[in-house]
Amino acid sequence: MNSADCVPAFSVVIPICNEEENIPELWDRLAVVMEKLCAEEGAQGNYEMVMVDDGSRDRSWELIRELHAKEPRVRGIRFSRNFGHHIALTAGLDAAQGRTVVLMDGDLQDPPEEIPKLYAKYREGFDIVYGIRKERHDPFLKKMTSRMFWWLLRRFSGVDIPKGQTMLRILSRRMVDALKEMRECARFVHGLMAWTGFRTALVEVEHSERKKGRTKYNITRLFMLAFHAITSFSTVPLRLAIYTGLFTSMVSLLIGLYFIYKRMFYDIPVLGYASIIVSIFFVGGIQLLMLGIFGEYLGRTYQEVQRRPLYIIDERLT
Repeated sequence: MNSADCVPAFSVVIPICNEEENIPELWDRLAVVMEKLCAEEGAQGNYEMVMVDDGSRDRSWELIRELHAKEPRVRGIRFSRNFGHHIALTAGLDAAQGRTVVLMDGDLQDPPEEIPKLYAKYREGFDIVYGIRKERHDPFLKKMTSRMFWWLLRRFSGVDIPKGQTMLRILSRRMVDALKEMRECARFVHGLMAWTGFRTALVEVEHSERKKGRTKYNITRLFMLAFHAITSFSTVPLRLAIYTGLFTSMVSLLIGLYFIYKRMFYDIPVLGYASIIVSIFFVGGIQLLMLGIFGEYLGRTYQEVQRRPLYIIDERLT
């Protein structure tokens, strides 16, 4: 048999974290879609599903193991602990063998039934096809924080990241191979994909409400992810320190000249112990903020120098 015949036509990579309520339905719906897609491509049943358990505390891994026992096309990777969503995506891409790779989350908010729509666009010769939400079905607060998150990324990350993208997307083999060469510890997969510069297309897809389980991204995590992404792809925060320093210096100089003017021409003494203390604390806060930004970049450098593995696998189902 030709070795090329053993390569799956499709790989579906799904990071999983505490999704025991969604896994059975996810498999049922996704299997129907992939069987139909493979049949249309003349590759009957030639696909694999790579589920990466990112330190789940529920029965997610047990369910993945049960699926693998009855369906060998389901492959599983279990981390030794929670390494994070983007590290789980990285592990899935490392393991995926298919000529075409589909990425999606395990919460079913991006319906598997939208995959053929993305694949139709992908066949036109694109290396990545993003699913873009037509309408986001999330609570109002999450919608607002998500909009702010994407605005910060597009404004300060330094890469052209499509607005409103979902995790549902299709990647070419050369896109996956390029991503596998990027081994930095500070990983923001959305930015890495955009950074490659490969041919990109956008397709509007439906977005569903989360019916089971809980979201993994609250306001705090979204803010931290935005800061993480910006510092991974841009030196704007470092330049911000220069601009802030210049601004505070100019303001301080103008205030100082104003007080000198009042003292010399109007013989008005400079009073105000409270204002002096407030100014000291203000400048001190700015200095600590800038030191924190410098420390963040220094910490990234320290992590890269350590050369630790991106993740540790506790168990693998192949």
